[in-house]
Amino acid sequence: MKNIDSGITTLYQVASRAGVSPATVSRFLNGTAKVSDDKRRTIERVIDELNYKPNRLAQSLKMGSTNTIGVLTQSLESGYFNRAMVGIEDAVKASGYALLIMSGHWHADEEAERVELLIGRRVDGVAILTGNMSDKQILDFSRRVPIVAFGREVQGERTQAFCLDNYGGACEAVEYLIGQGHRRIAHIAGPPDHRDARERLAGYNDTLAKHGIASDPRLVVTGDFSESSGLLALNSLLVANVRFSAIFAANDLTAYGARLALYRRNIRVPEDISLVGFDDLESSMYTTPPLTTVRQPLYEVGTGIGQRMLAMLGHQQPAADVPGLSLVVRESVRLV
Repeated sequence: MKNIDSGITTLYQVASRAGVSPATVSRFLNGTAKVSDDKRRTIERVIDELNYKPNRLAQSLKMGSTNTIGVLTQSLESGYFNRAMVGIEDAVKASGYALLIMSGHWHADEEAERVELLIGRRVDGVAILTGNMSDKQILDFSRRVPIVAFGREVQGERTQAFCLDNYGGACEAVEYLIGQGHRRIAHIAGPPDHRDARERLAGYNDTLAKHGIASDPRLVVTGDFSESSGLLALNSLLVANVRFSAIFAANDLTAYGARLALYRRNIRVPEDISLVGFDDLESSMYTTPPLTTVRQPLYEVGTGIGQRMLAMLGHQQPAADVPGLSLVVRESVRLV
């Protein structure tokens, strides 16, 4: 009883074998038809015999929903974004939603193309994890699909956004280093076109000023949030023969690269140089020595995104708070 041409059983074949109308089978599958126990058992038996697989996408489209949420991340390889995506998935799966994930690679044009693709796939909403698209682009897209954006402050009728306190986290990291006696603190900054990098640099500068420590521009080197940029930045500081006793890296990956540069020059952490990162990636507790860092609660960020999205899609949800940052003290800093 399978379709000879395609090998795929159709709803019409199920209806014919069960002796009911196709509309009855369709309503039965959607849970909207009340049928007698005999007919229900017959339909279930025929579905099992013919190994019928309903077209869930077509059913969803008829109901005006695909039960999918698009996620625009910036890197599929990053542990930073992966924790957030796990949080989103855990928040929405109990409500029957699955994720469709695409990467924009920090390029605004590519990010916009990916959002267009997600909308073309009829997703019910789009979650945007940071990126370089303009607020205007996001608001324009939100006219077509609900959007939750992390790392931004844009708000609209169908747009929700929130940021973490990068400035406060940087202040706490530098305060800790100063409290441990450090005065010559280098900073490996992130890309200046990234809002979070600018906020962390501002926190570094303002905390030094608060304690009357003159800023030295030679102690600030710009990286790109990657391990390699941390290595290169630290090498440039050492070649410049600039004196410092501690490093505040704009993220953990940068700190990893700086740690490698120090190791290659037989400079010990923390005996010779103290090191602090930002993110608290899972691997940071396993570096040598384990890295002191500012914890970003990325899983909680993801669940907050998921809760906000579900609320926008009409699901009852508790209010989603913005999670706070905290300093995780490990063995990479010493008292001087």
